[in-house]
Amino acid sequence: MAIHITGDDTADQVLTDDPFALLVGMMLDQQYPMEHAFRGPAKVVERFGSLDPAAIAAADPEEFAALCATPPAIHRFPGSMAARLQALAALVEERYDGDTARLWSEAGTGKELLARMMELPGFGKQKAQIFVALLAKRLGVRPTGWEAAVGDYAKDGFRSVADVVDPDSLQKVRDFKKAKKAAAKAAG
Repeated sequence: MAIHITGDDTADQVLTDDPFALLVGMMLDQQYPMEHAFRGPAKVVERFGSLDPAAIAAADPEEFAALCATPPAIHRFPGSMAARLQALAALVEERYDGDTARLWSEAGTGKELLARMMELPGFGKQKAQIFVALLAKRLGVRPTGWEAAVGDYAKDGFRSVADVVDPDSLQKVRDFKKAKKAAAKAAG
């Protein structure tokens, strides 16, 4: 199934074609607009020539950080995200022989998949839940108990990137997040 998150056909195609790209986009999705974060993998491909986890993990950290910081940068904090991206690539290479899809294809349950996701650099529980929901809703990856593992993110609605399929749904997710922040602020 095609991924439509970025508003850029080339960047969306990278996400659709490469499981590691989708994982990287999710990793970059913090303190940065969602569609820009998910454009990051396409920028890496354009500048580095590949999203191969082994190649990224083995890249010179300073050179890789410079590549990630080249305008337009892959993130508002390109240096720290470059290091995190290399750590993510190293983990995927070491544990899954560079085959990102094994993260989810070999998980027997939603609970196991969530635990695997939470082991990744830059993935706390909420981000892991959102990514598992994205896998279920957009790619049909639904291990037993995935709904329980992701909680509210399993529900239909416009809560996260897992619910984004077009510009309209992106705006609805933004509106939901804005309302949630306002409610939290009002509650003190």
